[in-house]
Amino acid sequence: MGGNIETVVFDLGGVLIDWDPKYLYRKIFTDETEMENFLATVTTNEWHMEQDRGRTMEEATASLISRHPEHAREIEAFYARWDEMFGGPIEGSVDVLRELRERAFPLYALTNFSAETFPRARDWYGFLGWFDEVVVSGEEGLIKPDKEIYGVLIERTGLDPAATVFLDDSPPNVTAARELGFTAVRFQSPPQLREELVNLGLLPKIPERAASDA
Repeated sequence: MGGNIETVVFDLGGVLIDWDPKYLYRKIFTDETEMENFLATVTTNEWHMEQDRGRTMEEATASLISRHPEHAREIEAFYARWDEMFGGPIEGSVDVLRELRERAFPLYALTNFSAETFPRARDWYGFLGWFDEVVVSGEEGLIKPDKEIYGVLIERTGLDPAATVFLDDSPPNVTAARELGFTAVRFQSPPQLREELVNLGLLPKIPERAASDA
């Protein structure tokens, strides 16, 4: 165990899983500027977050097409071809997760994810089974950085925020966690993540498996 930290909470998308709508829409649009404009003004982050809050994909798609009928084909692709938005696991981060698991830290995940799509991700990424508990926003009707969803995690697991490190790539989510008493780290890259955890005393400076291979 590391110092006063007893528990680790991971975000998923952008930390352990590489997800980006551009992976799909670069196949649909031939012009990069046109694609960027579509993502910024049609399938906006705000629109997508409502699915993470619990709105169904069917309702979301129909609502958006009614406002942007000229983009019906592109909008329908968002969930019809959702699988193509994934770049796979972020391997360095998964290695960190594996190290923490080997060192017997309780591991939890708190993720903004649609209740309809999360089961598919769970099937693809076996490491999601390493978590003792996963709180999924779409299943709770709450999203980060709403503090209520952190409360769901705390109540369900019994973790102590003062003894927990929270890892997320979103500054607002990190800020909310800090305000609730977590030690919160903004993820930027796997090497940076590992260094942060080394500094917190959770991991050794040299991975144990690397030392045994030397």
